[in-house]
Amino acid sequence: MADEKKLRWGILGTGGIARMLTSDLLVNGFTVAAAGSRSLEKARAFADEFGIPRAHGSYEELVADPEVDIVYVATPHAFHHQDALLALRAGKHALVEKAFTLNAVQAQELADVAADNGLVVLEAMWTRFLPHSVRLREILGAGTIGDVRTVIADHTQSLPQDPAHRIQNLELGGGALLDLGIYPVSFAWDVLGAPASVTAIATKTPTGADRQTSILFGYDSLATAVLTTSLDAAGPNRAAIVGTKGWIEIDRVFYEPTSFTVYATDGTVLERCTSEVTGRGMHFQAAELERLVRAGLTAGDVLPPAESVAILATLDEIRRQIGLAYPGE
Repeated sequence: MADEKKLRWGILGTGGIARMLTSDLLVNGFTVAAAGSRSLEKARAFADEFGIPRAHGSYEELVADPEVDIVYVATPHAFHHQDALLALRAGKHALVEKAFTLNAVQAQELADVAADNGLVVLEAMWTRFLPHSVRLREILGAGTIGDVRTVIADHTQSLPQDPAHRIQNLELGGGALLDLGIYPVSFAWDVLGAPASVTAIATKTPTGADRQTSILFGYDSLATAVLTTSLDAAGPNRAAIVGTKGWIEIDRVFYEPTSFTVYATDGTVLERCTSEVTGRGMHFQAAELERLVRAGLTAGDVLPPAESVAILATLDEIRRQIGLAYPGE
């Protein structure tokens, strides 16, 4: 890199999630060099809003910018694959919004192209890198609550019911599963790893998107994960991990910077953990990507591309069971 101390970010897509990450990058001292949109007017407006030096009226121009080292792909699910490939083939590292892609085949291609070119591609599952998630893994690794028997998590929201809205649009990968369900699914993977069995049921919206999906994972360790997601009924958005020596209750909202309590089996409080972050906390994933780049690595331990691929395979199986397919797959 031209400057190893200041890797330069390019923002591909200028919607709401791009605003959130860009704000967190800037308030935490990262360098954002350029923004790109399919409209030069939108790119300039975004760049002006955040004081970004350059704006590009196409994604091709953004990934070709020699002042950009890392591209953040912030487009809808259906475009993650093509937009991340665009960045990787231009020699840029990529942070790709979750869900990583629409399916495991697409995810594997991203992982392969990145590895073949010595580049980092990281799924933007920001929860994995938050301070409370780091502490959770330490507690579990220490055996504080014994052997994990159950993981419980929900991500349920009340989102627009307009059939034209992206969350309802199958052409954009709409439905609860990829937009919301990815959080409890990835959480279960983080705690317990790959499930040995997957069972899922769902109900659909008029557009054919999944309205509500409930999922049960089984594991060879005898553990289970009970997960649910919905897009038309907001719920607690909490999580719990139950072990043979105690349990952990993660407060609302479990996938954002939050707090949790560790209990012994008799209800004694063993630890209370709280999170204080600057901004929303989305910069921790960016810090991990920059760490990998500087270390000359293409994968880390927290969320390597191979795991993102495997999680997509799990989501593929869930979709198979609930009869959810996206156009063009």
